Amino acid sequence: MSTVNPQPLWQPDPERIAQARITQFQAWAAEHHDAPADGGYAALHRWSVDELDTFWKAVTEWFDVRFSTPCARVLGDRSMPGAQWFPGATLNYAEHALRAAAYRADEAALLYVDETHDPRSVTWTELRRQVGSLAAELRSLGVRPGDRVSGYLPNIPQAVVALLATAAVGGVWTSCAPDFGARSVLDRFQQVEPVVLFTVDGYRYGGKEHDRRDVVAELRRELPTLRAVVHIPLLGTEAPRGALDWSALTSADTEPVFEQVPFDHPLWVLYSSGTTGLPKAIVQSQGGILVEHLKQLGLHCDLGPEDRFFWYTSTGWMMWNFLVSGLLTGTTIVLYDGSPGHPDTGAQWRIAERTGATLYGTSAAYVMACRKAGVHPSRDFDLSAVKCVATTGSPLPPDGFRWLHDEVRDDLWIASVSGGTDVCSCFAGAVPTLPVHVGELQAPCLGTDLQSWDPSGKPLIDEVGELVVTNPMPSMPVHFWNDPDGSRYHDSYFDTYPGVWRHGDWITVTSRGSVVIHGRSDSTLNRQGVRMGSADIYEVVERLPEIRESLVLGIEQPDGGYWMPLFVHLAPGAVLDEGLLNRIKRTIREQLSPRHVPDEIIEVPGVPHTLTGKRIEVPVKRLLQGTPLQKAVNPGSIDNLDLLAFYEDLARKRA
Repeated sequence: MSTVNPQPLWQPDPERIAQARITQFQAWAAEHHDAPADGGYAALHRWSVDELDTFWKAVTEWFDVRFSTPCARVLGDRSMPGAQWFPGATLNYAEHALRAAAYRADEAALLYVDETHDPRSVTWTELRRQVGSLAAELRSLGVRPGDRVSGYLPNIPQAVVALLATAAVGGVWTSCAPDFGARSVLDRFQQVEPVVLFTVDGYRYGGKEHDRRDVVAELRRELPTLRAVVHIPLLGTEAPRGALDWSALTSADTEPVFEQVPFDHPLWVLYSSGTTGLPKAIVQSQGGILVEHLKQLGLHCDLGPEDRFFWYTSTGWMMWNFLVSGLLTGTTIVLYDGSPGHPDTGAQWRIAERTGATLYGTSAAYVMACRKAGVHPSRDFDLSAVKCVATTGSPLPPDGFRWLHDEVRDDLWIASVSGGTDVCSCFAGAVPTLPVHVGELQAPCLGTDLQSWDPSGKPLIDEVGELVVTNPMPSMPVHFWNDPDGSRYHDSYFDTYPGVWRHGDWITVTSRGSVVIHGRSDSTLNRQGVRMGSADIYEVVERLPEIRESLVLGIEQPDGGYWMPLFVHLAPGAVLDEGLLNRIKRTIREQLSPRHVPDEIIEVPGVPHTLTGKRIEVPVKRLLQGTPLQKAVNPGSIDNLDLLAFYEDLARKRA
């Protein structure tokens, strides 16, 4: 792999490297903590995993983390699961998120954009005032540290205020986007039993209004622990009976009071996609998220007060929580509530232009959709402020890198990043001082001992293996909700290699130190011992203009055989005739491997996704192996349930 593609697509110039915060951090850490002054990022990374305690202590000092009670040491117990970070320390996440109000008072903390694409701003002073007012009201409603507060909200400023006010009082935040149906929301919120629910009457998407008052009524009926419901009239309707009005709770001029909580005190609950069974309710801590996100946003993303940070996301995805943490670095964050492609495919570029975004994050799928639709970002929009385009959600294919380079700017830092809801951060991705190679993530992140392992636990270089992390990260879950003995948490990550986090992705760590992600290891295609990630197949197949989207599965048969179907969702007007079938097979044979030519190519009405937009491979695989629908998949986690009936029907016919 290291020899195939030695020329980088992009290289930061010396001035950019010198100005990067990570460069300044390295020089400071060399002076104060014996970090290596030379050897660049590779040496810094090695030190950060070899000297884990010292590295994280340095992060808290560099970013001036305010411990109201200091810690005795950085790591009490370093075993996984169960590592204890900064034992004895107390702090508050929201206090750090609002610190910039002291020096950026009248500047924008939030830029809010809806489908009109006209940004509106909320200043730091105003954000701090609203959080202070709402935190006081939450306390008067009886919300105590550890109580859960939930939001059924789009990506709007009120959601940020509600999260920060919850954190200020030591409550535990959890949210779902309003495109989730009642069952999906209840599958999540019923697990954690919230005492307050913030909700909208509806939302706008794709130019249409979607009334959600019936869903809200159902949530109120089915969540018996609620003591209060707060109504945000996004569509202008009256508050339902017994609900409190948002404006009444946020109108006081109250200085926020920040509850000082232990480092490992829960901050929020995120949910795994939950494609089978109930979604895992993942609990992350105030301190763990604070230090991990300061490192990730302040060093890896190179964000500071002069930046504007836009990531296309909804409140049902960890990237929303990550976006809100941009406030920790004094950065202005851009909240977009609406369809990613309204009124046209180029919508997100228009938002980047109108908000002056310096770091613009999106999904790999959106980049590929723009490429397919013939969008020309730099021709049609002024993107001169954009320094970095970052992608996540799935691996960015090589064509996506080239398209961004050609169509946005040849001096563009392209950061494909990969992590997970499980840590609400990245294992590998953006490094402002390193070159970018096509199809590769720049490097593992600081403090993260990311490796690729074979089944026996031997590290691999330039070969495909399991993504493992061999040391604890502060943002790893403190626990799962309702998992008293920790068995579900243990089985999710620590079952394969005892004491080592196995994430469930296939990766290659190259001899250059970069990382290639091949897709989920539980849906890997294993033909005659040759393993390939599904992402590799999607990349070549979806280059064909006739293919809108595809889904590939490797299915072990009861007789020991292996069936590998490729499902294709065609572009309008395309026909799956002999010619197209042959082109698909030839493309896979020539560009990937003859062993991974599918056994069958089947036209489908669509590809099912999770609510956060990931293709669901494993549940469809289970359906085709004969598992009944209700056991193979959690219906509340799927974007289009009708599609699954098609695959279920196909399984019946095959049987």
